[in-house]
Amino acid sequence: MDLSDTGSAIALISGLVILTGVVGVLVPVLPGLLLTWSGVMLWAVLGDGGGGARLLVAVLATVLTGLGLVIKYLWPGKKLKDSGVPASALLAGGVLGIVGFFVVPFVGLILGFVLGIWLVELSRLGLDRAWPSTRSALGAVGLSLLVELAAALAIAVIWLFGLAFA
Repeated sequence: MDLSDTGSAIALISGLVILTGVVGVLVPVLPGLLLTWSGVMLWAVLGDGGGGARLLVAVLATVLTGLGLVIKYLWPGKKLKDSGVPASALLAGGVLGIVGFFVVPFVGLILGFVLGIWLVELSRLGLDRAWPSTRSALGAVGLSLLVELAAALAIAVIWLFGLAFA
């Protein structure tokens, strides 16, 4: 790969942005799916190769990003609504997660989130039923993460095919 070639440099930079996006799905500080999509758009607009293939990859990546973002919120949200976890528990989890992130970097986000949900559910449901409700909320959050990861990986694979065949 000759990095003095603009097309190769754009492909490399795009690949690094896409990889950062896929990792960003798992690291809550980075907007993973949007970074993945941005890397594909960078390649589609500035990269070398057939314009039709780049356009097709850009359209498929945009559709997958849109679907991923919508499904990421709707499916787990329905699961949470069905399990009866109130929005106040998620809000408390989010606030304590942010505080925890600064107190204990990275791990504190998860610990604070779990603690916030559990405390609200403890006061609402009592000791016996607080943990099962907290687990339901964590399952919904995990589902959201898996949906976003699947979309980001699918976008990366489509980009790789586009890169190979453009």
